[in-house]
Amino acid sequence: MGTVYKDSGEECSVIGEKGEIGFIDYEDDRSVCSYNTVEEGPIIISVPFPFVNGKPQSIVVGERVKDKITIKNTTKEPVELWGVKIYASNPENSFTVSLMEPPQSDSDVEALRAFLESYSLEDRVLQPGETLTVWLSCKPKEACLQTSAVHFELENETIERVVFLLADDKISQSLASRNPYSRGTRKKKQFSVDTFVTAPRPSRGRKRQQVRNRLPRYDIPKEIRELLENKQIPDAVLEGLRNSGNYIPYFKNLLIMEELQLEEDMRTYNMEGVTFRRRANQFLSLEVPGLAERRPSLVHGDSIFAKLASECRDETRTPPYQGCIHRVEADEVYLKFAPEFHLCHTGGNVYNVQFTYNRVNMRRLYQAVDACEQLEKGFLFPFEANERRQIIMKPLVPISCALNEEQTHSIQMILGCKGMPPYVIHGPPGTGKTMTLVEAILQLYTSRKHARILVCAPSNSAADHILEKLLNEEAINFQQNEIFRLNASSRSCEDMNPEFVPFCFFEDDIFKYPPLEALLEFKIIVSTYMSASQLYSEGIKRGHFTHIFLDEAGQASEPETMISVANLCKRNTVVVLAGDPLQLGPVIYSKEAETYGLGKSYLERVFEFEFYSDMDENYITKLVRNYRCHPQILHLPSLLFYEGELIACKDGTSSFMENVDFLPDREFPVLFYGIQGCDEREGNNPSWFNRFEASRVVDTIRRLMKNGDLHDKDIGVITPYRQQVLKIKTALENLGMPDIKVGSVEQFQGQEKQVIIISTVRSTIKHNEFDKNHCLGFLTNPRRFNVAITRAISLLVIIGNPFIICKDKHWNMLLWLCIDSNSYQGCAPPERQEVVDEEPSQEYGYGPLEGADWGEGSSSTEFPKHTDWGEESSHAEIPEPTDWGDEKSFQVEIPKPVTEEAEWSDGWK
Repeated sequence: MGTVYKDSGEECSVIGEKGEIGFIDYEDDRSVCSYNTVEEGPIIISVPFPFVNGKPQSIVVGERVKDKITIKNTTKEPVELWGVKIYASNPENSFTVSLMEPPQSDSDVEALRAFLESYSLEDRVLQPGETLTVWLSCKPKEACLQTSAVHFELENETIERVVFLLADDKISQSLASRNPYSRGTRKKKQFSVDTFVTAPRPSRGRKRQQVRNRLPRYDIPKEIRELLENKQIPDAVLEGLRNSGNYIPYFKNLLIMEELQLEEDMRTYNMEGVTFRRRANQFLSLEVPGLAERRPSLVHGDSIFAKLASECRDETRTPPYQGCIHRVEADEVYLKFAPEFHLCHTGGNVYNVQFTYNRVNMRRLYQAVDACEQLEKGFLFPFEANERRQIIMKPLVPISCALNEEQTHSIQMILGCKGMPPYVIHGPPGTGKTMTLVEAILQLYTSRKHARILVCAPSNSAADHILEKLLNEEAINFQQNEIFRLNASSRSCEDMNPEFVPFCFFEDDIFKYPPLEALLEFKIIVSTYMSASQLYSEGIKRGHFTHIFLDEAGQASEPETMISVANLCKRNTVVVLAGDPLQLGPVIYSKEAETYGLGKSYLERVFEFEFYSDMDENYITKLVRNYRCHPQILHLPSLLFYEGELIACKDGTSSFMENVDFLPDREFPVLFYGIQGCDEREGNNPSWFNRFEASRVVDTIRRLMKNGDLHDKDIGVITPYRQQVLKIKTALENLGMPDIKVGSVEQFQGQEKQVIIISTVRSTIKHNEFDKNHCLGFLTNPRRFNVAITRAISLLVIIGNPFIICKDKHWNMLLWLCIDSNSYQGCAPPERQEVVDEEPSQEYGYGPLEGADWGEGSSSTEFPKHTDWGEESSHAEIPEPTDWGDEKSFQVEIPKPVTEEAEWSDGWK
C-alpha cells in the first residue's frame, strides 16, 4: 500500500465508500510502516502510533488510546485538503478521527459530551506553512491485531497512513514477553573427552555377564563420519533402496546420518559456569533447564562430562570426569562421579558440562539392520516371494466385544495366516484398530495352546494401553505367569499403573528382566519396539514367537520395526502390522536421513507393493467404520485421505453440545475463529508463540466449561510450537485448569477428546515460508493436518489467521468448509483462491490418496454437502517414480539447512 492517485476527472469533497483493508503483514511488507516523517515534500503527514522496537504498540481492550497526526503544508500556496477518512479498519469501526483531542476516561461530563468523533472529516484549506492536527483514536473490543488505513485526500493525490496496534486483554497481557528475543549465537567451548575418568554406573537390570547376545559397539567408521561432516551423501544412500542386496548398507548409512545429528543436537545443550549441589547418598545434583520438557532428553543410566571451568583452557592438565545419572527429578539430575571427584568438590566450584546421549538405542538399530540378512526371502521385499498366498478363513466367535464386518474379517485372516509376508490392518482414525488387535490376541490365546505372542507399541503409554485392554477382558483371567510387561530399566516405577505391577519384574525399584527360562514360559509379552531388543539379548531364538503384533507401525522407522522382526522371526512367524501410513510417521532428527528414506516406516513401504496397494484381502484389511468423530468432523479427512470410504458410526450427540452457545449450528460442530495476532519469541528461546490466540483458546475453554457439563479431561489443545504450549498451560494453570492436555500433534496421535481446540500460531507470511521449507508447523504436512482434525469426538475449534492458513490447500478447504457452513467467526476471511503446491510432497506415496484426486487424470474432489469450492481443490500431480526397482518412490530435494529456529518447533524431538 502507499500513495493512491485518484482520477483527475473526479470531483468530490470526500473519499467515497469505506473499503476493505484485508490482511496486511507488517513483518512482510515494511513499506506500509516505514514512512519518513521529515522527508522533503509539499505536504508532510506524520505516522500515528509508530512502532516500538520494530513492533506495533500494545494497548488494552476496552480502553481508548489516541495519537495525533500532523498535516503540514510546506508550500507557499494554499492547499485544499478535501477530506480525511478512515478508509478501512480491521476489526471494523475500531478507529475514529477527530479535530478535538479525545478526553481522558476520568474527564468531567461536559468534556465527554463536547467531544465529537467520526469516521471522516470534511474538507478544509491549509494555508502556506500551516500545520493541521488530527487525532486518531482506537477503542478495541477484543484482543487481536488492530489495523487501519487512513486516507488524506488532497487536490491531486491521496496519501495513506496505515496503523497497527496490538490490543491485549488480561490473559494476553499476562503472556506477553518480558524478555526481548536474542539469538544465542555464541558457540559454547568444547573440551576433549577422548579420555575421561569413568563413573560408577547405576544398576541396570541383570548383570552383563549373563547377557547371551551382547550388542556390538558399532562405532561410526571414520571415513563415513568425515564424508558426512563434509556435507556429502554416501553412495549407498544415493543409490536408494533397490532390493535385499543393498538393504543393509542403505539403512546403516542412514542411521549414521541420524546419529551424527543426535550428537550435534546434544551439544547444543552443553552448559558453562554451572555448580553442583550435594545430595544424600553421595549424589551431586545438577539443574538442567528444559529437562522437564525433555530438552535435553536425559534418563537413568545416561552420562555427562564435567570439568572445572578454570581447567578447560588447558587440555593437557586433567581429563574430564564422567558423571552417571542415577535419578531424574523434574529439572534436576542426580549424578555419581568417581570418588575423587566427590572428595574434591566444594560448593564454590564452577564447571563446564557436556552432555552425551546413550548410544544403546542406536546400537540396537544397527544390530536390527544387520539381522535382516537372516530374514526369509520375501519379507523385506514381498515381490521377491515365490507365490501369492491364499488364506483360508474359519468362523469366529468374538470374545471381547461385538465386531464389525471389517474387524471380523481381519481377525479371521490373521488366524488363518501361516507366516510371512506381514498381514496389515490399515486403521484410519477412530476405526477400532487397537480393539481389533486385542481381539486377535485373545483369540490366539484361547484357541492356540502353543501360541507365543509378542506385542510391540511405539511408546510405554501405548504398550500399557494394550496391556490394560487385555487385562480388563472379563471373559479371561490371566495368570501372572502367562502375560508379561517388559519394561526398560530406565523407566520410572512411578510411571507404571500399580495394577500392572504384578505383570512386571523389578527389584529395588528398578525394572529388570526375568531369567530366560521365565521369559520362554510367558504366552504374551508386551513391550515397546526398542525394549524388544532385550528379548534377543536374553537369548530368545528366532521362531519362538508364533505371532508378532506391531501396533502403530506407521510411527516406527523401518530399522525400529526390524528390532523384533529381524531377530525373532522365521518363515512361519505371523507378523501383523497395524497402523495408518496417512497419519504421523517416525520422528527423525536428521532432515537428510528423513528425506532419503529413514522417515518412511516399513508399514508405509509395504503399501508400495501390489499385494497391499491393490488391497488384496490375503495381505491387508482396511477398517472403515469410525466410532470416534461426529460425521461432519470426519467428512473432510475421509474425502482427502481415505477415498471417502470412512463411515461415521458415532452414536448420538454429546449432551454438553446443547449448551454450546457460540456455535452457529450444532449440526455442524466445526468452528473456525479467525484472528490476526502476532508471532513472538522471547529470551534466547527460538520457539514461537501467539499470545492473542492463546487468549482466545482460554476464552473458548471458559465458555465451554461454564455450565459444568465438561471436565478438564474432556478438552485437548493442539498447537505446533513448544512455546505456545507453555503459554497456554501457564494461562490455564493460573485459572485453576491444570489438567487440560495441551501439546503438539505428535503428542495427541492415538488419542481422542470430546473437544479439540487447535491454535495454529502463525500470523506472518515470512515465517510461514520458513515453516514450509522445513516442514514445521501445520502447513505442507498433510499427515499432521489429518491427525490434528481427527482427534475430536464432538467439537472441533480452529483458532488461527485465515490469511496464513489458506496458503495450504488442506487448511484452505477446511476454512471454506466452515465459511460455507456459516461456522466462521472473527476477522474478515480472505477471498477464495486456488492453492497449488510449488513442489509435490513426498507424503503422497501410495494408492489410497489417489482416490482423493491426487493422481494423474483425476477430477477435482467433490464435496456432497458444500459444492461451491471454486478452484481451490485442484491438486499437484504425483511425479514419476524413480528407478528403485519394483518399488515406487519419489525423488525429492534435500531441504535447506534447518536453523536454530526449527529446533524448537513441532515434534519436540
